[in-house]
Amino acid sequence: MKEKIRIGITHGDFNGINYEVIMKTFSDTAINEFFIPIVYGSSKAAAYYRKALDMENFGFNVINDADEANVKRTNIVNVADNVKVEIGFPSQLAGISSIKALDMAVGDLQSGKIDAVVTCPVNKATVRAASSNFSGHTEYFADKFSVKDYAMLMVNELMRVGFVTGHVTLEEVLKILNKDLIINKLSLINESLKNDFMIRAPRIAVLSLNPYGGNSGLISREEVEIICPAIEEAKRNGIYAFGAYSADDFFAAGDFRNFDAVLAMYYDQGMIPFKSIGLLGGVAYTAGLPIVRTAPVHGTDYEIAGKGIATPASLRDALFLAMEIYRNRKTQGEISANPLKIRTNHQRKTLE
Repeated sequence: MKEKIRIGITHGDFNGINYEVIMKTFSDTAINEFFIPIVYGSSKAAAYYRKALDMENFGFNVINDADEANVKRTNIVNVADNVKVEIGFPSQLAGISSIKALDMAVGDLQSGKIDAVVTCPVNKATVRAASSNFSGHTEYFADKFSVKDYAMLMVNELMRVGFVTGHVTLEEVLKILNKDLIINKLSLINESLKNDFMIRAPRIAVLSLNPYGGNSGLISREEVEIICPAIEEAKRNGIYAFGAYSADDFFAAGDFRNFDAVLAMYYDQGMIPFKSIGLLGGVAYTAGLPIVRTAPVHGTDYEIAGKGIATPASLRDALFLAMEIYRNRKTQGEISANPLKIRTNHQRKTLE
């Protein structure tokens, strides 16, 4: 039996739906057979939601340190005692608690106390008030692990979508977009598909920026001067990149099914079809980090907080993807360290 890995879960904003989806996820105790969950949060907030949601049969194992985790229970490490739950409303205390959970989880990742982390949604405004340097989870982890090149990758059962530009305005997209940036994102996604998803020769579709793919330069020049040259250079670098495809026809015709990933030029271009086609499921993954970090795709969802109607599907997917990627990386490391041994073992199993 494979050794159970330890997955840290940062509780994010405790005034949103996070505690509801965490408790719903682990109320099915069978999930604890796959990994050891360690929530970085607040036992007080958890107790509040247990009562508010009538889930008092569910209980966390309260610990002081990740090393104390019970391998058969859902564990929680207290990151802050000063907690006042205000369901459905942002608060300064929630922001402070969010950043404390992240900082403690990162420390435990760096010291090896946990193997991977899943981050629940935060309110950027309240976190930024507590930590002025915070601009988002992706940037936070890149900074903590001194990584300059990384890529956001959205994953569901139907597609994987990456982005050349992130949470910026369309006006900024035009300023940021260039050939080298596209090649950089293609390289990061290509390596992630190989190492994290175990796809030997991944195929990546690249979307155009403008309608009709720029109509061969008649509508716009970005495709002719930036995007297509980037695709051709990526091909020369050994990356199976194709395009540029007009986003409307590409998704409407279901062409995304023919590729292992899709590279969108800007956030909404990829996220709208991702959420529309994938419905409630989906996971955010940060490719290019030395550690494994995933997240559910829902937000704090204040408008439904405390009503008992939030679905745990995305958090559950994020947990299992973190486990899968961690194990894939470990397998890849073993293959790289001793390729002959791995091949011999495979041959022996085949003969048996």
